[in-house]
Amino acid sequence: MSFTSGPSRWSDVWLVTAARGVSTCGDFLAASALALALQSAGAGGLAVSGLMLAATLPLAVLAPLTGRLADRVDSRLLLVAAGLAQAAICLALAYAGHPVLIIALVAALAAGLAVTQPVLSALVPAMVRAEDMPRASALNQTAGTLGALAGPALAGLLVGGFGARLPLLLDAGSYLALVAAGLLIRTRRGGKRRPAAVPVPGTAGDLPATTWRLRRDPLLIAMITTLAGVIGAVGAINVVEVFFIRETLGSSTTMYGLVTGSWTLGILVGAWLFARLARRLTDDGRMLIGYLALLAGCCLMILLSAAVPAALLLVPVWLLGGVGNGGANVFDNVLLARRVPEAARGRAYAALGASVQGAAMVGYLLGGLLLEVAAPRPLVAACGVAGLLVIVLVAFPVTRTVRAERAAVGARFSPGGGPETPGSPVAGPARPAPDAGLATSSPSR
Repeated sequence: MSFTSGPSRWSDVWLVTAARGVSTCGDFLAASALALALQSAGAGGLAVSGLMLAATLPLAVLAPLTGRLADRVDSRLLLVAAGLAQAAICLALAYAGHPVLIIALVAALAAGLAVTQPVLSALVPAMVRAEDMPRASALNQTAGTLGALAGPALAGLLVGGFGARLPLLLDAGSYLALVAAGLLIRTRRGGKRRPAAVPVPGTAGDLPATTWRLRRDPLLIAMITTLAGVIGAVGAINVVEVFFIRETLGSSTTMYGLVTGSWTLGILVGAWLFARLARRLTDDGRMLIGYLALLAGCCLMILLSAAVPAALLLVPVWLLGGVGNGGANVFDNVLLARRVPEAARGRAYAALGASVQGAAMVGYLLGGLLLEVAAPRPLVAACGVAGLLVIVLVAFPVTRTVRAERAAVGARFSPGGGPETPGSPVAGPARPAPDAGLATSSPSR
């Protein structure tokens, strides 16, 4: 795809990083506060899963619309308007009392998130050179992780002392960071403004955005469907964990925040550990295989966590799981940035987000239903096993997809098809027939 034609604009990257960190902290603060408030009030798994579904459904359903908005409307206008709207909605949520009104406001808040997610994600590659994309991705992962790390911990402390209203008010203020970022970031995309960018030879950057289709890139289809399958398999853990930690392991709200924060801390560590590797992995096929291995590691840690006798022992297990999660996040961001033309990035990131959120909804629903008939501990183990089974099922089709792309790229760069470089990396997608493809992450900004 196209990256910036000049030096990387790190000032813009830092602005996006700061906005993402502050707003993500507010997101996780509010989500954890609402989950704890429901659990403390005696609500069951269905109530918690219903809240999570309200926060997730708009991101999946609205993706076709919001992806096109991110590509066609000025990014500054979208960030400022959505940020102000979300601040107002969250302010209303802090004073809402009826469960139906709360769910409606949570859904409206998620609709704004469906707009800002692809806008921010699509802006980052336009700010940096191709070789700096792994570092920029790691910085954004760091911001999101620190925000997600602080949010549940603050929620555990604040809900016990002040109830759920104060965390929601703080979340309303955090959306102003998006407004500030929209006004200060110099890099613009969408509308009539385009960032100065150059295509990277051998990638999808030389394709017109009007001809780019996700279904024509088997490697991206393989990556997205695998991620969606794993999230669908393990997504129930997001509903089960509060009951597993608070009731099965008998822990306090503070310990709940510490345990959930350990996974996000692992994401921070994993992002930087694997950013350097991602920069050296110029072969997209190898990166996709590594991606599968990282997802398998996450699932294995979830399986092991079912055996712990005390909540404190969950901390190192979930820390390791988070490391794999952070590495996988960097890999999928780099793969998407390399293989999608600049003007279509909003649609691509929205499609990735929609698949993730749609799969998460399946997990949330299953978690709420299964908690009515099973104890939390065996459900945690079942999540880990289900995730590993998904990886096993997709491993062979993904491997075939990688081999097919290498063969297609080799044919394109062989004599008569273009310059051939022995051992050249698989830098971009082969362009098969339109119907080709492989049929096989709590929302944050």
